[in-house]
Formats: sequence, C-alpha cells, structure tokens
Amino acid sequence: MEIVATSSTAGVRAVDPPVPLGRIAAARELGRDALGTFDTVWRGHGDVVRLEVGPPGVGRTLLVLSSPDAAATIFGGTTWRTFTKDDDVYAEIRGWLGDGLLSAQGEEWTRQRRFVQPVFTHAAVDGYTDLMVGEIEEVIGQLRQGGDIDLGDTMMGLTLRVVVRALFGAVGDDAIPTVRTAFPELSEVVIRRGLAPVRTPRAWPTPRNLRGRAHQRQLWALCDRIIAERRASEGADSDLLGRLLAARDGAESLSDREIRDQVLIFLLAGHETTSTALTYALHLLGRHPDIQERVHEEVAEVLGDRRPTARDAGALTYTTACLKEAMRLYPSAPIIGRVASEDTVVSGVDVARDDIVIVAVRNIQRHPDHWPEPLRFDPDRFLDGADAGRHRYAWMAFGGGPRACIGRYFSMTEALLVLAMLLRDHRVEALAEPDDLPVTAAITLAPAEPVHVRLHPRRLR
Repeated sequence: MEIVATSSTAGVRAVDPPVPLGRIAAARELGRDALGTFDTVWRGHGDVVRLEVGPPGVGRTLLVLSSPDAAATIFGGTTWRTFTKDDDVYAEIRGWLGDGLLSAQGEEWTRQRRFVQPVFTHAAVDGYTDLMVGEIEEVIGQLRQGGDIDLGDTMMGLTLRVVVRALFGAVGDDAIPTVRTAFPELSEVVIRRGLAPVRTPRAWPTPRNLRGRAHQRQLWALCDRIIAERRASEGADSDLLGRLLAARDGAESLSDREIRDQVLIFLLAGHETTSTALTYALHLLGRHPDIQERVHEEVAEVLGDRRPTARDAGALTYTTACLKEAMRLYPSAPIIGRVASEDTVVSGVDVARDDIVIVAVRNIQRHPDHWPEPLRFDPDRFLDGADAGRHRYAWMAFGGGPRACIGRYFSMTEALLVLAMLLRDHRVEALAEPDDLPVTAAITLAPAEPVHVRLHPRRLR
C-alpha cells in the first residue's frame, strides 16, 4: 500500500512509498476487510490519508477521510456537488439494483426526489405506525416465552416484514422469502465486485456474476409482478407502492422500471440499516442493565399498557439517545464513497479529478477529538445540551447534507417502536461479552458472528 500523503493537525507530509507489490496486496486486503484497512490507516497515519492501491497503471487513488471537517466538504456547503457517486460500489449498485434515489445523480436525482419525497414526510410515515406496531406485536408474541435469540437474525426478519408490508401491503407476505434469500447474496456480490482491484464485466459468466444475476432475476420478477398487478387493479392503495404509482410531477409520472428501482432500494435501505441499529442497541442495553432500566422506566411512563403511536415515539427522549449512541458506535453505513468530478483540495490535500474519496463514518464517530472515551456506551451524549459545540458532522448515521438518507424518520420511528414494545415487557441479558463486537460490511454493517441475548419476560400481558 502506498501512503502518498497524510494530513492531520501537523499538516501535510510526504511518506516514502513501499514497493509496488504492497499496492497489490493492499487492494486484496481492501476487498477482504475494508473497515479494518481504513481503521488501521487512520490510527497509523491520521485523519486524511491518500492511498494508492492496486497494480500500477490500473490501480486507484483513494483519499480516506476520518475528520468531520473533511466530511463537511464532501457532503455539505457549496462543495457537495463536486463529489459524485461514480465510484465502483455505486456503479455495482446501479448495475444490480437499478438507478434509484440512492445512486441517481445530478438532475436525475433532483427529479426522482420530487417524486419520492412526499412518500417519506413525517405525516406519511406516521400513517404506517399501526402497520409497524402490528408486525412488532406478532414477532414479540413469538418471543414472549423468553429464551435465547440471535439478535441479527431476529431483527432482520422483523424489519424486513415491516418494510415489505409498508411497500406492498397485504400481498407483501408472499415477497418475504424471496427478499430475505436474495438480498444478502446480492449485497455480497455488489460489495465484493465494488471493492475488487480489477472488475470483470458483469456479463461474464463468473460464479459470482452468475449468482448475482440469478438473485437479480428473482427480485426483478417479484417487483414486476406486484407492480403489474397493482396497475391492473387501479386501486388507490396507501402503501408505499401505491403512493409511488400515484406520484405526479406536473403531468409526469414514474415508469414501471423506475418504480422497481425505487422499490429495490427501499427494500435494501429499509430493513438492513434498521436491523443493524436494533441489533447493536439491544446488545449494548443488555450489557448495561442500569441504562436498560432507565429505558424501561421511560417507556412504562410514556406508554403504560396501551399500544404505542407515532407521537409516543417522539416522546421517548432517553430511548432515542440510546439508539443514537448505538448508531454512533455501529453506523449502518460505516464508509461512504464519492468521486471527485474536478481537481480540488480537501483538508489541505490535493485531490485530482476521478480520485475516490472515502468518508470513514465509523472512524469519525469513534474519534477521541469529538467523542471523549469514544468506545464507552454513553447515551447521555445525546440528551439536551450535551451536544453543544459538537461538530455537525461528528455523527452521520444517516449520512449528511442534501443527500442524507430520505428514510431516516421511517427508520428511527420503527426502531423506537421496537425498543419500546420489547423493553416494556422484557429484560434483555447480553450473552456476548464485549461492548465492541467484531463486524463485517457488505453494503451495510453487519455482525461478523451471531449476537445472542436472553429475554426475560417482566410480566404476563
């Protein structure tokens, strides 16, 4: 790995590069463990590091950013349009999942957002609260007897049920097995190809490409069938799909393919990210019974014995702080890539056109300059007044700037309802020892091994 230049409080300095073989090995390591590579680079060389990886002549220049100031340049202000989603990972997302709001750019992104924004207003999301609560009740009913559970598997199943039902309504139950099987496999294909030092064309019949194509066909067929059936019914359904079908920008509407692209992105972002947040929040609360008890007391005071509403989710101040703190330690999107569209400068380091910039969100959210005792689980960091003076980009669990996650209110509402309903009636005991668990990353962060907890019913209901 050639470390060409670094920037920190000491300024910019040159570093002697090792032999080219190091570049090739680094590219392999990046594909195998990107999070570990970026963490090592940050701890060894500072907040802004430029890397040369891959074979000379066909390798890549990466600028790894572990500073909120640098993140603000990439995502905010007047400079965010300079950094595009033309990196290899987003190219793979487009190729396998379509060009939905997550990967669209320029005027096409602006156009798509006009259609999609009304679907995710607070009022629209509040309308899905009863659906969310119903799905959560069903899963909790299955867990009510107590016992040990795999948090990752359980939360993935729950959040998938919620987003599928929110998207497709009652017919969504038939989609769950296909989505649950296909998406993890396809996500793996996307990230492995996106981080590969040299990518083969997607049309080549490699084992990985063939596997990805099979899962892509399954998902496309599922979405196309449901969209066609909904078009034929001419109903005015209030689920997410119905709202997309009815969306208008003047006389213009979305084509069936554009709707399919949005649906696939919603399926991806709508369950994997929330599942990750819940898995780690419950693990950490299980590791800290005193904090968990404060959550239980708040939930009991706000809800009593009744069904929660969207307004209740907004009243769970301490529970929200716990969720945000878990998302600080375990952000669902731990790294976010962009490509420089022109020569520029970031934090004192020259960036050439077509250089890749990596915003290392996980590093930023564990940075001791912005988070004292960064590995300690401390929800008080997010209570009123505690964030005074904190950098705006020190917490980016939903990204930042104009392209921050459009579904963040949906995700937070769902996660708060799950925590409230589960912890009102159960005590969670963590079975994994450390707070800081090993992780891996496909498109989103995930546990490297199962995260088990034991549920203890507090009372019969």
